This record gives sequence, structure tokens and C-alpha cells, in this order.
Amino acid sequence: MKLKARDFFFLLGVASIVWMLLTFPFSWLEVRKGLLRAGMWIPVIIGLWLPVYALNTWAWRTILGTKRGEKPSFWRMYQLIVTGFALNYVTPVGLLGGEPYRIMELKSEVGTVRASSSTILHSMMHIFSHFCFWCFSIALFLALYFSRLNEVLIVVLMSGGVFCLVGIGFFLLSYRHGLAVRVLRWASHLPFIGRRVKNFMQVNGEKIAMVDAEICNLHTHRPLAFYGSLILEFVARMLSCVEIFLILRIMDAQVSYWDAVLIHAFSSLLSNLVFFIPMQLGAREGSMAMCTSALRIGASQGVFLGLIIRLREIVWIVLGIAAMRIIASPSSGSGK
Repeated sequence: MKLKARDFFFLLGVASIVWMLLTFPFSWLEVRKGLLRAGMWIPVIIGLWLPVYALNTWAWRTILGTKRGEKPSFWRMYQLIVTGFALNYVTPVGLLGGEPYRIMELKSEVGTVRASSSTILHSMMHIFSHFCFWCFSIALFLALYFSRLNEVLIVVLMSGGVFCLVGIGFFLLSYRHGLAVRVLRWASHLPFIGRRVKNFMQVNGEKIAMVDAEICNLHTHRPLAFYGSLILEFVARMLSCVEIFLILRIMDAQVSYWDAVLIHAFSSLLSNLVFFIPMQLGAREGSMAMCTSALRIGASQGVFLGLIIRLREIVWIVLGIAAMRIIASPSSGSGK
């Protein structure tokens, strides 16, 4: 990646971190109390995401088709995963920072088409696994708490189920017929950016078609890689639920691991409805409180849960942005 491009992403990350700290939804007194209560568990909660990001990296490498000893290395892609997610956390609408950064860093090693297609495919798989995770959680709720169903919950669960099935259907169609061309054609009709998108398509039409061909190839001709990466992403989501379980147990809440899965699933669904807000500030905490109350755990514990998760996110965002500056890509010195 050219140094100017990396500087742009780095400055974007630093500015976003500063803004994020200035608009932090908790007072410093609440933060201090939360840290004192969590105590020695804070490093454990932060460290839990080391294997989570490793699973994300493994899923990306499975899609890319990189074998042991080949470039890029696992640890290079691990850094790109952490930095990319950090940029997505602090970028409004998400995916507007992390994915372009990963493509620009990776293209010097595997080529523009392969870097673009693998990055887009991994982002699709990451979101696709989220829809699968939500569907699983709806079935889990029915299995565990069927007796708690009422008219409101039935409507919510049915609406959520329809939403998830539509999302899964959309992604399956995209895997079969491609996504890049369809998205760019849609974007070409938008005001302000439509003309630029059309010009981009005219100049890069062949490369865009090749990216779509790679997307279709994964589902049609590489089913082991497709389902392998999906399983890895799903397992990563299940592992991340341990964080919620540990935090609630710190507060002596009588919860099971499966309760933590439900809280993570439904709070993430609610907070993703306001995806245009960086880090979903405020929405995350509110959705955590709503979900813990629905499971009869207590809204106050949901707020504490949101606080600790927010602090963990900040730590990993800082690490991701710092890694961008410390770890240079193989081509960074040339500026080409």
C-alpha cells in the first residue's frame, strides 16, 4: 500500500478513537467502578479475542486458498483482520474502512483481483454467519424458553426469523450469481456518486467481472472451502459468547452459557439495526439492558455488560490502529 493511503487510514483511525473517547456513553466514575469490579478478569476478557480473531483469520485464509509457508503469512493476515475490524468499528456504516484497507495492503502480494475477491468473500461470509447465528439463536430460545412465549415475543421471533431467512437467501443468491456487478449497478443510480461509479465500472469492468467469477467459484467449485470458512466464522461467534458469560458471572448472575449466546445474538441484532452509528454508541448498551431484562437477569447487569465490552473494544481498536503503523506491508517501502 502507498504510504499516503496508509497515513489516511491511520489518521482516520486516530481521529475516530479520539471522537469515540469524547462521546463515550459512560462516566469515568462508572468506568473506574467497572474496572475494579472486573479486576483480574479484564486481561482474560481481552485475551479471549486472540483465538476469536485467529478463527476469523483462518476463515479468510481458507477462502484465499493460502497454504502453510505461502505468502501472505498467517500472522500478516491476522494483523490485517485486527486492523480491518478496528477500522470497521470506528467507521460509520461499517465496511467503509476495514475492507478497502485489507484489499490495498494485500494486493501487492496476491494481486488486485484475488485480494478484492477474497476480502469481499470473507466479509460476506462474516455477515452470512451472523444470519445463521441469529437463526440458531431463535431456535435455541424456543428450545429453552418456549413456556415464556407471549404475543409480543411470538411477533418478534417470527419477524426476526423472516428477516434472517431473507438475508440467508440473499447471500446464497449472491454466492451463485455474484455480487460486485449488482452492487455497483445499484450504486450507479445513486445521487452524487452515481457518475463516479459508472466511470469506475467502465474502466475496471473486466476486473469487476473477475471478482464476481471468484465469488461464484467459491460456492460452486470449492464447497469444502465455502463450508469450512462458514463453520470457522460460526465457531468464532460462539466463542465470543464466552465473554458475555464471564462478565455476567463476575456479577454473580445465575446464567448459563446458552443464556450468553441468546444475549449476544439478540443484542447484536438490535444494535446492527443502527449500523450507521460508529461503534453503535448507546444502542449496544441499550440492547444489552433489554436482553438481560427479557431473560430476567436485570437491566443494571446489562449496562455493566455493555461497559466491559465497550472497554474491550477500545483496547482492540487501539491495538489494531497501532499495528497498522508498526507493521508495514512488504511493499510499503517502495511506495508503489
